[in-house]
Amino acid sequence: MRTLLEDKEKKVYTYKDYLTTPGDKRYELIEGELIMNPSPVTYHQWISRKIGFELEKFVEKKKLGYVFNAPLDVYFDDTNLLQPDIFFIAINRLGIIAEKNIQGAPDLTIEILSEATAYKDFVKKKKIYAKYGVKEYWIVDPVERTIDLYTLKETAFVPAKSFTKNEIFESVLLHGFTMNLENIFASWK
Repeated sequence: MRTLLEDKEKKVYTYKDYLTTPGDKRYELIEGELIMNPSPVTYHQWISRKIGFELEKFVEKKKLGYVFNAPLDVYFDDTNLLQPDIFFIAINRLGIIAEKNIQGAPDLTIEILSEATAYKDFVKKKKIYAKYGVKEYWIVDPVERTIDLYTLKETAFVPAKSFTKNEIFESVLLHGFTMNLENIFASWK
């Protein structure tokens, strides 16, 4: 058990520290804490690919901007650097795309839950995304087969709607974007 003194002396990591991490591992920097991310499981990646594909088709057809997926660094500030599973940057904000990372908040971020990331995605990342102005946040739960959609109101996310596996998902931000969740959560075996 950590003592209060040890917690006070806990090192705050910065982007400079992050740049020294081994290249064969995935890390995120959350409020100065350096966190190693385990490799996602197969079903996580299956869902990520399916959502990314649907989103990419829509965004390209409408010429709305760009869709990216992890691992790609999104730099918010010197102590917050995240790698959303999937994210979208609108055409009028392409200036935040740098050679090595994204320099600012995407318009939409999507996180797919796993045992290792659920708390981080629901609490820590959600707080950072809201603080820096992500307009819409989707939390995908592969076990429950749901997507919770949040929209930004001032500096906090508010729940817009929770969609279940038998529903058609609709984005608030991307007008006209829908996904049949039965297809998204279909078994891959």
